[in-house]
Amino acid sequence: METKKGFTIIELIVVIAIIAVLAAIVLVNVMQYVGKARDTAVMANLKQIAIPATTYYEDQGNYNGFCN
Repeated sequence: METKKGFTIIELIVVIAIIAVLAAIVLVNVMQYVGKARDTAVMANLKQIAIPATTYYEDQGNYNGFCN
């Protein structure tokens, strides 16, 4: 009897399909984390803007200084 060496085309296609599905799952999760990181950066930037604006308002007592 002849022994089987290597893989058949069907086996290779199945392995490639499984890898593609796993890659798609990982990509979806990575994109969610990128979105959360972007949201966190935006919130940090807003906080950096709000703190000096609040301090200025408390020092001046109004927002008239922003329009000058």
